[in-house]
Amino acid sequence: MKDVLVSLSVLVCVSLAAADAAEGGVSERARRMAQEFIIVDGHIDAPSVVANSGANLATGEKARDFDYPRARAGGLDAPFMSIYVAPAYEDKGGAKARADILIGLMEGIAARRPDKFEIALSPKDVRRIASEGRIALPLGMENGSPIEGDLDNLEHFYERGVRYITLAHGRVNHISDSSYDEEERWDGLSPFGFELVRAMNDIGMIIDISHLTDAAALDVLETTRAPVIASHSSLRHFTPGWRRNMPDDLVRKVGENGGVVMINYGSAFLTAAANAYGAPRDAARAAREAEMGRAMTEAEEDAFNAAWREKNPYPFATLDDVLDHIDRAVGLAGVDHVGIGSDYDGVGDTLPEGLKNASSYPTLVQGLIDRGYDDAAIEKILGLNALRVWEDVEAARKRRRNRSR
Repeated sequence: MKDVLVSLSVLVCVSLAAADAAEGGVSERARRMAQEFIIVDGHIDAPSVVANSGANLATGEKARDFDYPRARAGGLDAPFMSIYVAPAYEDKGGAKARADILIGLMEGIAARRPDKFEIALSPKDVRRIASEGRIALPLGMENGSPIEGDLDNLEHFYERGVRYITLAHGRVNHISDSSYDEEERWDGLSPFGFELVRAMNDIGMIIDISHLTDAAALDVLETTRAPVIASHSSLRHFTPGWRRNMPDDLVRKVGENGGVVMINYGSAFLTAAANAYGAPRDAARAAREAEMGRAMTEAEEDAFNAAWREKNPYPFATLDDVLDHIDRAVGLAGVDHVGIGSDYDGVGDTLPEGLKNASSYPTLVQGLIDRGYDDAAIEKILGLNALRVWEDVEAARKRRRNRSR
């Protein structure tokens, strides 16, 4: 358990956002557990918010779902900062440069506010930074396009602090097929993708199978010599037919691999109703554009979507929906193989009721208590499972290096 530093700044942060965290009724036990247990969130898109809006993560100015005050109130210790590189960079070039820019932004934040943040390079770093009452910022790269087919770039990004890579994102790339893309160029991993998986094992970098097709994820699991993560995925059982979520057999295999499935909070990941919400809206927008004889401008599209949403309220998921995914994942893979990957700052205004920002982890803890999870199981789900996978990946690297001597 992390040490709770009783400092004025932490107490003020906790009290300022207590109302947010208390939504739905949160016991003192749940609040205490959120503050004492290390909480690792596998995927938060704050770097893109900083890049796009100039958000100040230390104060919360222009921030969306994650910032220091709300994270401290919620007990969050180690949010993996998503170094997200859009799929378009695969074709137009500049993917590596874009990733370096985002990493630089995170380094700058940590350098300017060392009293609040530090880039974490290891689980040991996470534990130390948390014990000091600060927030650890481990880095995860979303989309492997910045590797640009060159394993020297893998070394480059490891040296810059990246500790996991989501091999693909919204489109097929030179590494892997994507669950969002109908083109399955490689029928799983590309030849370079297999090479990259082995190289990531050798360097001690975690492989993230979120966004991959089932075939690509299975290729990873059959190739890797270390545990993997799904940094921000939920279960397809609840969203039948949606390839972005994970089928039951894949969840089981991640457990057998020793990895961890980290549940995504986006409502579309959690319920069939939210998942289906966009299709009729998009059809109506396409029909309107056909009448206009042209595509809508960005402003027109925003206005159309807002009007649609007013007439057709969005079916937000709930805390119970998140807990249903956790329960099923635990049943399939075991309690040692489930974690949290909220996708804060990445799913827009689709977060579940009661879990709207980084102050809300006590609400999740209360839900887990109410579902009958004991303290040891809750501590694993909140962060110990993710840290254990990270430690196992580091240990596997050391074993291989020792054998090669």
